Amino acid sequence: MIYGLIALALLSLILGPQIWVRQVMDRHAADRPDLPGTGGELARHLLDRYGLDTVGVEALAAGGDHYDPDARTVRLSPRNHDGRSVTAVAVAAHEVAHAIQHAQGNRLFFLRTRLARLLGTVDKVAMVILVAVPVVLALTRVPAIGIVQFGAVVALLGLAVVVHLLTLPVEFDASFGKALPLLDHDRYLDAADMPAARGVLRAAAMTYVAASLMGLLDFLRILRVLR
Repeated sequence: MIYGLIALALLSLILGPQIWVRQVMDRHAADRPDLPGTGGELARHLLDRYGLDTVGVEALAAGGDHYDPDARTVRLSPRNHDGRSVTAVAVAAHEVAHAIQHAQGNRLFFLRTRLARLLGTVDKVAMVILVAVPVVLALTRVPAIGIVQFGAVVALLGLAVVVHLLTLPVEFDASFGKALPLLDHDRYLDAADMPAARGVLRAAAMTYVAASLMGLLDFLRILRVLR
């Protein structure tokens, strides 16, 4: 009973942020014909204003809103690219803020980019080691080697969770250091819409927290298998 309650509490802690982010985004996604443009149009305007005319803006066929530093492209979901809503405008400003961080040579942004690339390799290495454990044990018949391999898998998967959390400052700077001042000071949104925009920008930054916690859930699942 106690273990069940603990598991339920952990599941709520991990899934709660994802549910909250989705609710905030949906709450302010209603069409607003009074807004001067779509999320995609605002993204293009802001990029041109900052002299980033070589940075593209695309509507995504699938996947989440993001800025791709390799392709130098802001990619938005169809709802945010084509929609006229507070959510569309705020998310577009958030992703453009990442392009601005890139152009300004923000050290944390470049660190986050390098770490994100590293994570793909880390996950693959961890899975290879995990799959190789029974093979190595069968060949060597040395349990200590298996323990070392298990430890390496745990360390690698744990590193992925830590990396996600360490890159949070990049997201908060994009939302509150750049996007929010742009929307507020330059009056892209009326004052009455700013509280909603602030909530959306907070949710945009917290998507990384949600991703980190999902990584933690996967990490805990692996630990359970290893046990």
